[in-house]
Amino acid sequence: MFEKTSLRQLLRTMGCLLIATLCILLFQACPPRRPPSPGVRLAPMIRLRPGAYPDFWDDMGYDGLGYAIDRSLAYLGTLSADRSFTFGKDHYSAAHLMASLSHFRALIRTAPSAAVLNDVIRRDYIVYRSVGSDPPGRVLFTGYYEPVLHGSRHPTQRYSFPVYTRPRDLATIDLSLFSPAFKGKTLVGRIKGHTIVPYFDRAAIESGSLADKASVLAWVDNPVDLFFLQIQGSGKIYLNTGGVLNVHYQVSNGRPYRSIGKFLIEEGKVPAAEMSMQRIRAYLEAHPGEIDAVLSHNPSYVFFKLEPKGPLGCLGVQLTPGRSLALDRRIFPLAGLSFIQTQKPLVSGDGTVDSWTECTRFVLDQDTGGAIRGPGRADLFWGNGEYAAVAAGYMKQPGALYFLVLKPRAPRQLTGG
Repeated sequence: MFEKTSLRQLLRTMGCLLIATLCILLFQACPPRRPPSPGVRLAPMIRLRPGAYPDFWDDMGYDGLGYAIDRSLAYLGTLSADRSFTFGKDHYSAAHLMASLSHFRALIRTAPSAAVLNDVIRRDYIVYRSVGSDPPGRVLFTGYYEPVLHGSRHPTQRYSFPVYTRPRDLATIDLSLFSPAFKGKTLVGRIKGHTIVPYFDRAAIESGSLADKASVLAWVDNPVDLFFLQIQGSGKIYLNTGGVLNVHYQVSNGRPYRSIGKFLIEEGKVPAAEMSMQRIRAYLEAHPGEIDAVLSHNPSYVFFKLEPKGPLGCLGVQLTPGRSLALDRRIFPLAGLSFIQTQKPLVSGDGTVDSWTECTRFVLDQDTGGAIRGPGRADLFWGNGEYAAVAAGYMKQPGALYFLVLKPRAPRQLTGG
């Protein structure tokens, strides 16, 4: 009985091995079918024919554009001249990007008419368009600004919410050191025993997990203001003793960003049609008992550092209101010259949006953001002040995003350079 059972088992095992071998051979001979990817998705930007270029004009009359270009040039000047930047399927060196920006700066110094501007761009520049998201080519534009908070160097009954600097136990690991397959990937966590675990989330941090682990830059008087400071990435804190602190993003806890606006919509707290930063504030002011629960829905937490000037983008240069754009730095060329077509709000005296009008201008890719991912998202920096807060809070407009780079040949001389 044992011998017959063993024989049957052996034959069954050999049969399974034979079937597995045939499957492997068949798999190798006939690769699995993959769902075809739309051609527009192969690269985040596509190169346009001159006949497909948009109509270029600037609704700000070039104000602030030269300053913004200079900031990008300052960043590029710190890099190796042969550093490569990707435009869709094409690549250009840092030196070429500097030439592109310098040539365009010379152009706008002549205060060109719309006709001259378009003629020079079509003659001297290659234009790329972001593939966007659905529908193809559509980019969702939001806005951000530099918030102003009120605080103290020391905790008091009024100033009781800490603005933390980087915790001493927070570790950032460059995964490319372990394998080239992880190029550009980092891991944020903390050491626990003999392993790395995720860093504390927002709820844990606000419950006191950072005791003796992080220094406090200042204490502010409003937890919602502090939350939006973290979302914006930089801001000013006016101290009760006089003076101003420029605080700037240093690092995050590595947790994923989750939108509290979306959370309030899903919970039926705020209608989707009414959603804005201002509407979130109004809801939390009316329901103070829900503040902790709503804010903790976003586990991401930002730590800050002091800067002599601000605000700064991810390039380490000052942002220019209306001219600095935050994009996904993984797929778009940092410091590059862009052109956007979207809408901006017209604001009434009581701080509400009356209507929307064209926002068509040249901007520079000088920042990034945790929620800015993929070719279909862009965030425009509005500066500070009441209009900036309203524009940033309400802006959620569709549009188009383009990049310009000098043709790889010597351009004609421009006057006014």
